[in-house]
Amino acid sequence: MNRGFSVASALLIAAIWLPVEAQEVTTDRSPATSSLTLQEVLRSSVRTAPQIIEALARVRAAEGRALSADGAFDTVFDVDGRSRMLGYYDGTVVAGRVTRPLSDNGGYLYGGYRVSRGSFPVYEDEQYTNRLGEVKVGALYSLLRDRLADERRTRRTLAASDIDIARFERGAIAIGVQRRAVDAYQNWVAAGLRLRAYRDLLTLSESRRNGLARQVQLGSRPEILLTENDQNLVRRRALVVRAEGDFQTATNALSLYYRDTNGQPVLVGSERLPTTADALGGVTNIERTAYAERRPELQVVLARIDQILARLALTENELRPRLDVRGELGKDLGGVGVGGRSRTPLEAIVGFRFSVPLQNRAALGRISEVRADMNALEARSRFLRDQIVIEVEGINIGVQAAERLALIAEQERQLADRLAAAERRRFELGSSDFFLVNQREDTATDARVRLIDAQARIASSRAELAAATADRVALGLEP
Repeated sequence: MNRGFSVASALLIAAIWLPVEAQEVTTDRSPATSSLTLQEVLRSSVRTAPQIIEALARVRAAEGRALSADGAFDTVFDVDGRSRMLGYYDGTVVAGRVTRPLSDNGGYLYGGYRVSRGSFPVYEDEQYTNRLGEVKVGALYSLLRDRLADERRTRRTLAASDIDIARFERGAIAIGVQRRAVDAYQNWVAAGLRLRAYRDLLTLSESRRNGLARQVQLGSRPEILLTENDQNLVRRRALVVRAEGDFQTATNALSLYYRDTNGQPVLVGSERLPTTADALGGVTNIERTAYAERRPELQVVLARIDQILARLALTENELRPRLDVRGELGKDLGGVGVGGRSRTPLEAIVGFRFSVPLQNRAALGRISEVRADMNALEARSRFLRDQIVIEVEGINIGVQAAERLALIAEQERQLADRLAAAERRRFELGSSDFFLVNQREDTATDARVRLIDAQARIASSRAELAAATADRVALGLEP
């Protein structure tokens, strides 16, 4: 039960000065009759924790990058005009064009309108149109390279995957924050229950002192007995002071996760402390099926493998020959222009473009690099799966051991309470000595504190298990 004085002093100083110097805190304004619950802390943490808010901002940033990547598929409208101001020819031409990239092919659709006036030299004969201009529509379609993958679609795929990764990372951060919030709350409850146990022990000595003082005054008890009681009273008062320091430190740590609507840390008063250790059993509904697949760390690795596959498809695309086909329809409108009647009939044009890389060592090198990265990520995913399974099994073992210890601690507490009560009755009847009754009371309080510690270990292990299995419901991340 005894601890070093220097440690207790350091805890008291930290509890007094840390809230003032490190951050602005507020006092809890909730009704004094309502005990603070774990669900309140988790709801506050998930809404106001700066780490979670920062992770949400990163998700929005990833969504912005994805929107920018979608810009590669925007419809583009452009106009080009040209007029000869000096010289023998006085031709003027204005052309507008709308281009729409294909979302499932490296090609595009286009349409345009062009109208010209005046005369052009023979090497610009294609500029002539009829009086009302020329309308064209056409398409280019990739048959080999850029048919299944191209740079535009790959950027969009990677950007969409970046959103998933940001969300998974946000989930990992949220799980970590909620796990620490559970720990902070449970430490606060355990520290408060320990303080209550030591105060009850102190109350026994204080209530006994009045009776002893009266008996010493009447001469039925030696005065040394009162001195011994005062010595024991001072020792128990020191235990209370140390426990108060621990409770203030736990309250200060809890304020990092329990905040008001403005996000300011809140110092919870002792009047909101739960009355029993049942508050330590808040994390109970733990989902243990398919937990490895729910872990954000593994989901991030799987998303990065998907990105690697997209990059691999783009790099392999560079090795393919290019074969694009193109079709175009054109029709001049209105009366015959300066160019003559040859513009008037409907025109249909088809064409193709073929090219093949004879040497492409840069692409081959990138393929080798990307495949090596994919092998590394696959190995990491296998290790993460094994690590998660072993981690959860280890926590399960710890939970079971803590539950067995708690049962033994409960039995010990019951026996110690019975012995202490019996020894107090014997002392009041004069059949026991003062040393033995104090020892029985100290032993009972020690057993009570050990039971609180055992219950706190169970609660901590269950919270750790909820985090290891990514149980979002148990951690207050989902209703």
